[in-house]
Amino acid sequence: MKITVLNYYKVAGVKVVSRLITNLSQNDKEILRGLAGKIRELAEAPKNYEKKQLWYSHNSLDSKRPMVLAFPEGSWGELLPENELKCEDKLARAWEYSLRQRIYTAEVIKDDNAVDSYFNIAWQINRGDFGVSVDKVHGANRGSYVWQPAIRDINAEFHKLKFRNPSVDRKLTHDMVNLAEDIFGDLLSVRIRGTHWWTLGLTIEVIDLIGLENLMLFMYDDPEGLHRLMAWMRDEHLNYIGWMEKEGLLTDMNENDYTGSGGIGYTNELPQKDRVQGMPARLKDLWGFAESQETVGVSPDMFGEFIFPYQLPLLEKFGLNCYGCCEPVDKRLDYILKIPNLRRLSVSPWANENIVAERLGRNYIFSRKPNPALICVSFNEEEIRKDIRKTLSAAVNTNLEIIMKDTHTVENQPWRIEKWVQIARQEVDKFLG
Repeated sequence: MKITVLNYYKVAGVKVVSRLITNLSQNDKEILRGLAGKIRELAEAPKNYEKKQLWYSHNSLDSKRPMVLAFPEGSWGELLPENELKCEDKLARAWEYSLRQRIYTAEVIKDDNAVDSYFNIAWQINRGDFGVSVDKVHGANRGSYVWQPAIRDINAEFHKLKFRNPSVDRKLTHDMVNLAEDIFGDLLSVRIRGTHWWTLGLTIEVIDLIGLENLMLFMYDDPEGLHRLMAWMRDEHLNYIGWMEKEGLLTDMNENDYTGSGGIGYTNELPQKDRVQGMPARLKDLWGFAESQETVGVSPDMFGEFIFPYQLPLLEKFGLNCYGCCEPVDKRLDYILKIPNLRRLSVSPWANENIVAERLGRNYIFSRKPNPALICVSFNEEEIRKDIRKTLSAAVNTNLEIIMKDTHTVENQPWRIEKWVQIARQEVDKFLG
């Protein structure tokens, strides 16, 4: 099958935009089918089924034990170097990489990630922009970038802002589905599935427009202007997610779907019971997510005035919600716990675990994120054990998950991530007796 693809391909953690003619060789197909067969084998293993059942219980606030996850994220290129890929076609290499990641996670990392016998294709969407150009200049290495804010004076330049004008390429999406079915159809179920936002927290986009420093200064220097901008950004996001719902582009998030800032979406509570079988998902059938980690230096009162009121109308649309990322949420709980259908709360390395655990109890998921420096900067086993014991002690009466993420390097020592998982499991087993 031959298709023209204009899409984002993620290979070794790097997004590459390219237009290409895909005409897969028999060799590429055989490589992909071999990997798909391995995925199918892993998905059918009894231990994999047990993991799924643990997630269903955990997400329904009836945890049987603390769940342990590890996401290599930026360090994937060190675990699976791109030069080890065997396919030649660019799209085939991207698909190969995603399959190898799933296999590596199951066979090497061995955390509580489960394996599903599906191959997902996301709707091919052009999200558009906010009417102004935000040009980010990236460094030679991964991660850092600089940019000039497009908006310097909110009121004088507000007229430049426009709601995004997104579009979907349905033909391209279905062509990709057909290609995947041609390759995997008898091994993996091919389906359209995936989300087109990570967070509905708003502040990251506002910072793109006006800069981080100005976001903080405007709370004092131009509070009316900042309220105006936050309200506009709220309405813009409501318009965008509403467009996706109206166009039938939302897909379920109730299986091995990444939720919030870490966590797995297995749940019997979504979709809602009034969902007509075979119809597209609605916002209320999905997990929602927001955070505001960029405002870590903002007081709880300022967060409650300038940030949270604009996030809340978005989160009210969803069936279950997650909140938080790297910010210390213990200082914001009076606001965050007002979120309807809140289920998962991120407890960062900078949060007071005891305060959060006492407030959450068994009514929410305590989503602990250990400090990634424990494995990214150096690897000190005793410090890792001490950190996990501290969490287990604080969160003994919660629905606990321990998730190692933000792992942007392992200093070219891939064993660090799997070793962290082994240590975490040992400490959990000891704690449970």
